[in-house]
Amino acid sequence: MTAASFSQGSPDASQPPATAASGDGPFDVITMGRIGVDVYPLQDGVGLEDVESFGKYLGGSAANVAVAAARHARRSAVITGVGDDPFGRYLKRELTRLGVDNRFVGTSHGNPTPVTFCEMFPPDDFPLYFYRQPKAPDLEISPEDLDTEAIASARIFWATVTGLSAEPSRSAHHAAWKARGRRPLTILDLDYRPMFWESPQVASEAVGAALEHVTVAVGNREECEVAVGETEPERAADALLERGVELAIVKQGPKGVLAKTREERVEVAPHLMEVVNGLGAGDSFGGALCHGLLAGWDLERLFRFANMAGAIVTTRRECSTAMPTTSEVEALLKEKEAADA
Repeated sequence: MTAASFSQGSPDASQPPATAASGDGPFDVITMGRIGVDVYPLQDGVGLEDVESFGKYLGGSAANVAVAAARHARRSAVITGVGDDPFGRYLKRELTRLGVDNRFVGTSHGNPTPVTFCEMFPPDDFPLYFYRQPKAPDLEISPEDLDTEAIASARIFWATVTGLSAEPSRSAHHAAWKARGRRPLTILDLDYRPMFWESPQVASEAVGAALEHVTVAVGNREECEVAVGETEPERAADALLERGVELAIVKQGPKGVLAKTREERVEVAPHLMEVVNGLGAGDSFGGALCHGLLAGWDLERLFRFANMAGAIVTTRRECSTAMPTTSEVEALLKEKEAADA
């Protein structure tokens, strides 16, 4: 995109950050990728054609992870784009309200802010309907739009696979990784959404190239198949490590999470909850993962915490505003430990 049709934002001071750590200097977490408005039904068990009322929330994986990190008092920002429309203004304002710096949120003057609808059939069916045509503003980010100094200095840089699905966003991601120089805690979320790609093969090529630049990779078994051609968790983790990743994280659904480095392996069981909405749990897990990595926790403690953070969000209807605080997660962990004793 040209500068005339996509412009970078500036911090929205209309509301003070609600939870994020304040201060200048390097960000704890910078995420890059998808943002949009989530429009969720307020009735369960019916199709969209029969829903009578909806709630409106900030959504999109990269934005949600930044919010989740902010809930753990981490200074966070997101690199993304919105439309020059009321929904775009809402998202910038909501990021600020939820403690995320919005200075890297650009504005498209040609494409609208994306909207995503879901249906809710608890406990395990939550179809998503993405409206990102003709092109999502978060895919319009170009290398020239980036603050590479901020990216290079951030303690964590988190990107998602969706941002590799189109140009100029793909080139912008590689420019960001070049600025990082494979610095520790350069994380790739293998968040593969088939509707955004021409084919799984095209996605595999893009993800394979991206793995050369990151130190942490996280995804479920199906996403690992796209990334490295493996669905069996042990083989998938080993294949990610062979690509140069230092920490490979494979989500196994009801079997919990497998995490491997070259020296260590842990497998942590999930925390079972009564599910209201399964969406957003992975993003809450991601924000908690960032928090634990920055805190220097051992892998067992880190993934017990991240699993609980994800489980909490499944008990709530929305995603971004459902992200738990550190104290909420720790309180439930203590309850579980007491019950298991």
